[in-house]
Amino acid sequence: MTRKRPLIIAIDGTSGVGKSTVARRLAQELEVPFLETGAMYRALGLKVAELALDPADQESVERLAAELDLELRHRADGGVDVLLDGMSLGERARRPRISEVTSAISTYPGVRRIMVQHQRSFAEELGAVVEGRDIGTKVFPDTPFKFFLQAPLETRVQRRLKQLEASGESDLSQEELAREVAERDHRDSTRAESPLTVNSSYRVVDTGSLSVEQVVQAILSEIDQLS
Repeated sequence: MTRKRPLIIAIDGTSGVGKSTVARRLAQELEVPFLETGAMYRALGLKVAELALDPADQESVERLAAELDLELRHRADGGVDVLLDGMSLGERARRPRISEVTSAISTYPGVRRIMVQHQRSFAEELGAVVEGRDIGTKVFPDTPFKFFLQAPLETRVQRRLKQLEASGESDLSQEELAREVAERDHRDSTRAESPLTVNSSYRVVDTGSLSVEQVVQAILSEIDQLS
């Protein structure tokens, strides 16, 4: 099908529902870039930590966001590298401490405005499967292709624990991790700027009992019906 506008798919949801994995596979199927917006916020969180800034100092963090050397580079395989100061983030931006800093600073309006500018500029030129928490409500509210992924807290904690253990970065118990995930859910859904929400414009998909491939196929089927 010939499209007049770039294809933009919004994938939103809480942490641990498989957004990144599903979005990456979906982008491969649709032959468009995959943009993980969380990596952009982690880049800023990493820079805040490296500069030993106080994450609670909103003015300084927002100023840093405006000056940040952040680049989105589309790879030949369809992925998008998030480069900070010209370097790929790698696993250093996924450490638990960086996750904590990122969660705190991502609530700032000035930070979100800067990141949204980057996201729109990239996706409106090339099209993309864009994954995050406010993609369908704030970043690309006009796209008809919006999907909200959800799963039980216990399932999400188990997934996150396995991810951290695989990277050798986990020093949290299952109970501590469950508390951290629940606290992040609360912060994301109650923040003043672009809270995590789902409305009737979304198709909701529960990933708790489905494989990645089953979720991808369900979304592709919905896209076909909406096209």
